[in-house]
Order: sequence, then C-alpha cells, then structure tokens
Amino acid sequence: MVADFRFLGVYIEDLTWSVNTSELLKAQQRLHFLRVLRKNNITQRLLVSFYQCSIKSLLTYCICVWYTICTVAQRKALQRVINTAQKIIGCPLLTLEELHSSRCLKKTQNIIKDTSQPGHYQFELLPSGRR
Repeated sequence: MVADFRFLGVYIEDLTWSVNTSELLKAQQRLHFLRVLRKNNITQRLLVSFYQCSIKSLLTYCICVWYTICTVAQRKALQRVINTAQKIIGCPLLTLEELHSSRCLKKTQNIIKDTSQPGHYQFELLPSGRR
C-alpha cells in the first residue's frame, strides 16, 4: 500500500496534506538567499521580486486544493515563512489566507468567463451580478 505519492508537484497522503506541508516548508531554505540579497544592498523592489518568484510561487502552487484542509498548526508554520520574508524585505506581504482567497477568486472568475470550462454551469451569478 502506498502511503503517499506526488502528483503534479503536490504530495497526497490520506488527504491530510502533512507531507505536502513539510515539503512546502522547504521554502524556508530560500530565505537564506533573500537575506544574502538584502545584505548586498539590493533594492526592496528586487527583494520582493525574488520573494514572489522563489518563495511565494512555491507556497501558492495548488493552494486552492490543499489550503482549506490544512490544520491550524500547518497554516501557522507556512505563514511563519511569509512573516520572516516580510521582516527581511521590510514591507508588508499578503498573508497565506489572503493569497488563498485571491487565487480562488481568480480561478472562479476564469471558470465563469470560459463557457467551455466543465465547471462553468456550476456557478450562477446573483441577479445583482456581484456573486
């Protein structure tokens, strides 16, 4: 019996996501490079760009799938990576919950716009057109 497996870069294990979360926590290793860049007086704009490319992209990959099932402890551990990056860069960054909400909203809007999408008809707008 297989305990866990990797599918499209996401670790699946009895739908607990603990293996996936521990793999995502490896983003913490990339904070070292962020610190090195800061020590070399790289501009804040470039630090944010490095964060978005190397850390945020890793943390938010398939976030719509696994985030809501994560435990509070797992979410705090992942948020700690963002908080540390925020301190290194010196400017506010979106929280993991905000990233999850924005990604899910964007995904939903794309499904609503694309009539060829299989899930298109699952979404019905309210008469106001807002939701």
